[in-house]
Amino acid sequence: MVVKLKFKIHQFSEKNMIKKTFHTGTVKKTIKIKVSKDKVWKKISNIVGLPTWVVDVKKTVYLSKKKKDVGTVRLITFEDGNQIEEHIVAWKKGENFTYIATEGLPLRAYVATISIISKSKNLVELTWQSYLNSEKMSEKEFLDFVVFLASFYEASLENLKISLEK
Repeated sequence: MVVKLKFKIHQFSEKNMIKKTFHTGTVKKTIKIKVSKDKVWKKISNIVGLPTWVVDVKKTVYLSKKKKDVGTVRLITFEDGNQIEEHIVAWKKGENFTYIATEGLPLRAYVATISIISKSKNLVELTWQSYLNSEKMSEKEFLDFVVFLASFYEASLENLKISLEK
């Protein structure tokens, strides 16, 4: 089963008198997967392997010569044509990596970390968490985006679990 989600930011005109400002938030989702830590790391550290588990990703390509570790850059293209450029800014092999989105989101800042912890020989806990700071938008638009992002993480992590446990 592959879960698909859609989200659009609606722009309001000044005549609607909705106050637009910058907003800050975090999203954190965790899932337990019944496979070895090595198997999970192999899957998530394939920086361009997103179409196999991340919701609505059509393709992911490298924009850098580097394929792993700090300095790797990827371009993600979603089914709706939206593109997001991401840069790996921290990498601890077998444990976690952190990336920032530089293009394609309605945000001034987006920093996310995906980390894995071994709970036993064949049980891993994976956490995907992010910090975000929005472009100017209404509070409702921002809260809708945060809810969407949480659902996106949750559905993608569920896809990852299904793909790894089969």
